[in-house]
This record gives sequence, C-alpha cells and structure tokens, in this order.
Amino acid sequence: MIELIRTNDVVTLSLAESLMKDAGIHCLVADQSMSVLEGSLGLLQRRFLVEEDRAEEARGILRDAGLGEELRQG
Repeated sequence: MIELIRTNDVVTLSLAESLMKDAGIHCLVADQSMSVLEGSLGLLQRRFLVEEDRAEEARGILRDAGLGEELRQG
C-alpha cells in the first residue's frame, strides 16, 4: 500500500475514504489506534493508504475533490 495523505483531520480522512469506496479502491487509515497513546488529543497524524497499483488513479480522484494540497509527494 502507498501513503497518499498524512493528517490528523478526521474530516479529510473521512472524505478520502468515501471517495475511494465510491471508486472501488481499497484503502486503509493507519495509526487510528495511536489515540490511546496520545490521550485522544488528535496530535498524532494518521496515514491514508491505497492499493499500490491504483495509487495514481486515487491521486487524481483526490485532486479532483480538492484534496490536492493534502497529497504527499511521491
């Protein structure tokens, strides 16, 4: 899986997940359980991952949805 976004903004992550679901692209939000360690303060960023073979398609979908600024380089 390839990391496309790293953020602690749950709205951005939720939107990205929804877009991938609609496109049939498997995705994963990693590090969600880290809130236990940080005390649920939202300081630790979560990683948004997608299937490696569909990463460019996912990038395009996220850009079209206005999330281009959130995308990590790579």
